[in-house]
Amino acid sequence: MKISARNQLRGRIVEIVKGATTSHVRLDVNGSIITSAVTNEAVADLDLKVGQFAYAIIKASSVMIGVED
Repeated sequence: MKISARNQLRGRIVEIVKGATTSHVRLDVNGSIITSAVTNEAVADLDLKVGQFAYAIIKASSVMIGVED
């Protein structure tokens, strides 16, 4: 797999929660959980399964930080 995004985090799928059209895929990356919303079709096409290794690929034009008052 070659892609241009540089933020690639490898982890293990720990949960897949399917909705009507979208699934939430939870990935454990060194103890931190990253959740991605992807279509049910993408889950099927990629044959995603709990326990499988996968990559969270993050492409964003900005990242914001917030704090409580």
